[in-house]
Amino acid sequence: MEHHQVPVYLAAMAAGGLLGWTAPGLGPGLEHTINPVLGALLFVTFLQVPAAELVRSLRDGRFLSAALAVNFVVVPLVVAAMFAFLPDDRAVRLGVLLVLLCPCVDYVIVFSGLAGGSSRRLLAATPVLLVAQMLLLPGFLYLFMGPDLADTVEAGPFVEAFVVLIVVPLALAWALQAWAARAPGGRRVSDAATTTMVPLMAATLLVVVASQVPKLGDRLSDVAAVVPFFALFLVVMAFAGKGVARLLRLDASAGRAIVFTGATRNSLVVLPLALALPGDMAVAAVVVVTQTLVEVVGMVAYVRLVPRLVPEGDAQAGG
Repeated sequence: MEHHQVPVYLAAMAAGGLLGWTAPGLGPGLEHTINPVLGALLFVTFLQVPAAELVRSLRDGRFLSAALAVNFVVVPLVVAAMFAFLPDDRAVRLGVLLVLLCPCVDYVIVFSGLAGGSSRRLLAATPVLLVAQMLLLPGFLYLFMGPDLADTVEAGPFVEAFVVLIVVPLALAWALQAWAARAPGGRRVSDAATTTMVPLMAATLLVVVASQVPKLGDRLSDVAAVVPFFALFLVVMAFAGKGVARLLRLDASAGRAIVFTGATRNSLVVLPLALALPGDMAVAAVVVVTQTLVEVVGMVAYVRLVPRLVPEGDAQAGG
């Protein structure tokens, strides 16, 4: 499965779409399984981030600066340029903002590695990117949507999602790492857990798509209208990521990782936030899932094209 991840993920989404379309009554039940499956996926992701690597990542100043700059300076500027052209529907716009303003922390590591990017550096930077996006997202939403957003979006679900999906899995992962460092039994459990990465990602994608497809209803045209924006975002961020990497003189593998972290978004983690919105804003969650569909297809192209965009000969000194 490690060598066939992209087809596995595409098949999972296709199966989810078929299930959601043929058995829409399963949607509400499947929605309740999103958080547990996603929590397990993030636990396995964090398990591959040694606690010591976090300290080391903070010392890797140039890479971390590039990752933070591309995600929290360049991306908001790109989204701001697109924002005026988005559909007027408030829920659709909120869904776009939720998903585009938060960098991915799970399968970006896989896809970056497939393209020769530095997965180790991305893994080490993951906790920093997670904390930064959760701290900055409310401010970004306020800037884009205005002060009356507080009447629609409550802080509670954001805090709950951060604790349940980030703090708890991260703490459990680091506890297992400590056990694995001291005992053979811990190492066996840790090794077994890391082999579940691809199946968990496939299960998450299947459940997410199957639970959200029934919500499309008569909003299909509204959701379809944002697909070109998500595709354009992938194109723009490929060159923007390369520009940031070159500006900070990163080597090729680090540069490819920066391209991937700037382009891939945190749809699976922000989805619970979208699901917590009031009923009249339910389409926001479908918009988030739509971005996932566009992005996974885009990643197939990225894996092939990014090595050409940032070739080995393009490496910058001092990375």
